[in-house]
Amino acid sequence: MFTVNDMMTTHPHTLLRSNSLEDAKALMDEHGIRHIPIVDTEGALVGLVTQRDLLSAQTSCLEKPTLEEISALSIPLNDIMHENIMSVSPHGGLKSAALFMQKHKVGCLPVVDRGKLVGIITDSDFVTIAINLLELQEEVDPMELDE
Repeated sequence: MFTVNDMMTTHPHTLLRSNSLEDAKALMDEHGIRHIPIVDTEGALVGLVTQRDLLSAQTSCLEKPTLEEISALSIPLNDIMHENIMSVSPHGGLKSAALFMQKHKVGCLPVVDRGKLVGIITDSDFVTIAINLLELQEEVDPMELDE
């Protein structure tokens, strides 16, 4: 059986609850990620911020921002992060994690071991798995081309 540990991203990019929306936006832009686990100073998972959270908190570029809206990027992540999020053990089954994400329509599961964040598994990881399986299938049973 494949486990979450086999496919998770280890050492995910994280922020503290005291970091700002601007910090989260910069980290997401720099690394092309959509989910940021929020940890305490000991490395324990305390929340999650997603790209959707950032988009919801920011002013539309179509509107003329007010002074209040301009300062939205300085909001601490503690004010917008999701708490009480579901996580998975690195020893959990990969299929179970995929089914859970599909059922609950979540884009990621932080991976926690002994109270510490050790990784993250995302919907993109499962797309990678699907692509690899499709490539293996093509090698085993190549499609014949019509001439």
